[in-house]
Amino acid sequence: MVREAHEDLDQVLRGVVEREGGVPGVVAAVTDRRGDLYVGAEGEGELGSGRGMTEDTVFCLFSCTKAITGVAVMQLVEEGRLDLDDPVKEYLPEISRIEVLEGFDGEGEPITRPARSDVTVRQLMLHTAGFGYEFFNHDLLEYYRKREVPSVVSGREDALYSVLLFDPGERWEYGINMDWAGKVVEAVRGRRLGEVFEERIFEPLGMEGTAITMSRGMRERRATVHQRQEDGRLRPMPEFELPQDPEQHMGGHALYGTVGDYTRFIRMMLNDGEGEDGRVLAPETVRYMSRNGLGRMKIHALPGAVPSLSNDAEFFPGMPKSWGYTFMINDEDAPTGRPAGSLGWAGLANLYYWIDRKNGIGGFWATQLFPFADPASFGAYLEFEKKTYEHLDDLLGG
Repeated sequence: MVREAHEDLDQVLRGVVEREGGVPGVVAAVTDRRGDLYVGAEGEGELGSGRGMTEDTVFCLFSCTKAITGVAVMQLVEEGRLDLDDPVKEYLPEISRIEVLEGFDGEGEPITRPARSDVTVRQLMLHTAGFGYEFFNHDLLEYYRKREVPSVVSGREDALYSVLLFDPGERWEYGINMDWAGKVVEAVRGRRLGEVFEERIFEPLGMEGTAITMSRGMRERRATVHQRQEDGRLRPMPEFELPQDPEQHMGGHALYGTVGDYTRFIRMMLNDGEGEDGRVLAPETVRYMSRNGLGRMKIHALPGAVPSLSNDAEFFPGMPKSWGYTFMINDEDAPTGRPAGSLGWAGLANLYYWIDRKNGIGGFWATQLFPFADPASFGAYLEFEKKTYEHLDDLLGG
């Protein structure tokens, strides 16, 4: 019964808001190829404010931005204006000055050397270029401290000129790759990334509430990011906001948007590139993006190098996982019911999504709290996904 399915999903949201050590508020949705099958909102946009979460609450999407940047890259590939195996230096010569970190000397100073090969666009899309995130890598964190590299969330262009952790193509490391991919898009299009998104992705998908620079209405509906403290309590951070006129539009994390808008993006992937108001990608491109691009290489868990920003994080521990263009791919059926070959990823403030092209279903879970992989939010998200598959026939049939 559809009603029972909705009640069970409602209970997951209500439970994680009402429980001790839970979350301030959450909005979550399930979609099939035609439209949203379920949308729920519970709790507050800011703890203690009395301002309730609603279906049109605006969230800082963080790394959920990456898949959208990936689409912008693949649109250029379709047009023949870009090849995934192009060296990035053809578009951004300055990338050639970034060296590889070999370690630290006796004084703790970084030891670097020139890279043995060029970074390619494909490597950026697959996170095999050598770039990392300082909050997921202890060596990189130390390098940032020694060289006073600004945080990538500053929106400053010089935040991207750090160091490679290995020679391009050697292995997988999650990092600022898609920020560089966004710069490639800007270089080819001759426009800022946010403008490219608006014209070529958001407009044909009807994503009216998603942008790098929020409108006044979006800001008024913005949920507050919270910090979970060591004692488990949550501290609202109303002052936290990504730069609204950043020097660099970061393709890895810069977007704000609503859950309903993101399910429109998910539906585009379920519908082989077709959006509500126009085509975004060719069907063969979506199929290509959905395939493992790493070969035998696998992705690994993300160690929380900065505890205030992330716990140690991994989807489905013990299960092999690959990477597409640009999504995580579970190589085996997941315990939630997600079948092998599905797509998914997340955003730093505990946002999570999945795209199951086999069954024609996907979902999005949005909260706003640090650190990433918060046990309450992440655990409830996995339960939300599991309940969706337990009621899959009812939801799709209803």
